[in-house]
Amino acid sequence: MAAAEQGVDAARKEEEEEEEQVVNPWEVSAGRAASTTTSSWTSSAASASTTHSSAASHASPDDRRTASSAEASSSPTGEKFYLYTGRGPRRRPCTSATSSLHVHKNLSSDTCRRLLRCPLVIQLTDDEKFLWKNLTIQESKRLARENAKDIIACGFDIERTFIFSDFSFVGGAFYENMMQVARCVTMNKAIGIFGFNLEDHIGKVSFPPVQTVPSFPSSFPHLFAGKDQLMCLIPCAIDQVNKYAFSGGQDSIELHRKLGANLDEYKEGRMLTGEVKQRLIAVLSEIVARHQRARSQVTEEMVDAFMAVRPLPNMFG
Repeated sequence: MAAAEQGVDAARKEEEEEEEQVVNPWEVSAGRAASTTTSSWTSSAASASTTHSSAASHASPDDRRTASSAEASSSPTGEKFYLYTGRGPRRRPCTSATSSLHVHKNLSSDTCRRLLRCPLVIQLTDDEKFLWKNLTIQESKRLARENAKDIIACGFDIERTFIFSDFSFVGGAFYENMMQVARCVTMNKAIGIFGFNLEDHIGKVSFPPVQTVPSFPSSFPHLFAGKDQLMCLIPCAIDQVNKYAFSGGQDSIELHRKLGANLDEYKEGRMLTGEVKQRLIAVLSEIVARHQRARSQVTEEMVDAFMAVRPLPNMFG
């Protein structure tokens, strides 16, 4: 537990070193002079959206009301759908605790899958990391497998989960869909959406379709053959650092005690913002410690099994 707490503290200090808020298709961070809240990034995120046949939902593993609402409203006619999420390989695995937010995202995705009773595809963008970071192809592929262990350790069901890395999987129907998307987006639109400039190499310009087409069921004929109209639900979230996270507290202790916060969790004023954050850190420390233990049990054979191109006959069961 002590190691996990130290890891969370280190992560918080590292993130607080950011100088400015950055919100774009490739990076999200909050800096000294700004807080990353839903209201501050909604307009930026909207400009980076690509039109495709998918739906997006914000979900938290502990917010059963949100998940239940999604379950009730996502398919009123009983139509099936699948979940799509992804992760870019990182040099530091989640066991370092500096990626506790990635653990949270993984747990959120698995909670959505369990509550909504649907299959899940997880994309590991090892090619993206090669294009954007100073990594070799082999190192990017190695990190993808290590990060697959992080994901598997969160408890995903192998009968309903398909994990794939771009370097290993892209081709066939997936690549055909990439070309369809690429032909629909002009260079002018790409620059406006993703902020490319003339100094960027062409690998960056060609990458967006790779992350777009997992939302098309026809990209996975081994899973969804004959189900080209299947809907895709994308759980999404935004990273926040402890110091700049919006928590709903009043401007002073006196006002907070008198008026309470504007969030349900502590609106009656019995807890201060700092107390809420400290409680969150304690919860995250336990989550990370549990994840460390689970990850130590994940083998290479388990990674191979999750990443095998195979049908999932019980994925909607």
